[in-house]
Amino acid sequence: MRRVTEKDAYEVIRSAGSQGLLQSDLWRSLNTNSREGSRIATKLEKKGLVRRARELCEGRWTYRLYVDEKIQLSEILWCTLDRCPCFICKSLPQCGLGQTISPTACSILDTWLIEQAVENNGKEIPEEKDESSN
Repeated sequence: MRRVTEKDAYEVIRSAGSQGLLQSDLWRSLNTNSREGSRIATKLEKKGLVRRARELCEGRWTYRLYVDEKIQLSEILWCTLDRCPCFICKSLPQCGLGQTISPTACSILDTWLIEQAVENNGKEIPEEKDESSN
């Protein structure tokens, strides 16, 4: 079974539209368990990508997840690294996956990515050119 990512979860929530998605429906659609679904939803909320609203559903408390309309993750222009904070970071030599300083836990990088999403909201994503066809 492949590992469920935050991006996978974000796309499922985004596809639910303005009515949002119950957290229980999220983890079911991702083929994972409630613990993993809750962990991912909480991470997305902390990053400011989704909003969680407590809701009583069939006698049980759960959360309804909504995408922040100001930020559309799919609109980030991944092909540009303009102003990426990593290139001027003093901690770059110590930064890496599994290290104390890591891009997966960097608030500066997260902020930059969110700014890119907001800045590029509504713009078409340019297609990457296939270098092998030249």
